[in-house]
Amino acid sequence: MKPGIHPEYRPVVFRDRAGDFAFLTRSTATSDRTIEWEDGNTYPVIDVDISSASHPFYTGKGRVIDTAGRVERFEQRYGKRRR
Repeated sequence: MKPGIHPEYRPVVFRDRAGDFAFLTRSTATSDRTIEWEDGNTYPVIDVDISSASHPFYTGKGRVIDTAGRVERFEQRYGKRRR
């Protein structure tokens, strides 16, 4: 790699406030806010809107959409597709 052109790759905490979940990983993302992690060190923290702790697919709280009803309404309105 060319020196001096790449952003700094360092430990960063990503925090999902909705799921009350945080994890420490390495990233080039930056933040002005910091957090003291479980190991006693201070790391930059980035708040995310959704993670595996709050996503409906991973938590099992997703909604099932009635696609069959939509298809039937479409076919009634515009007719069935010819092949």
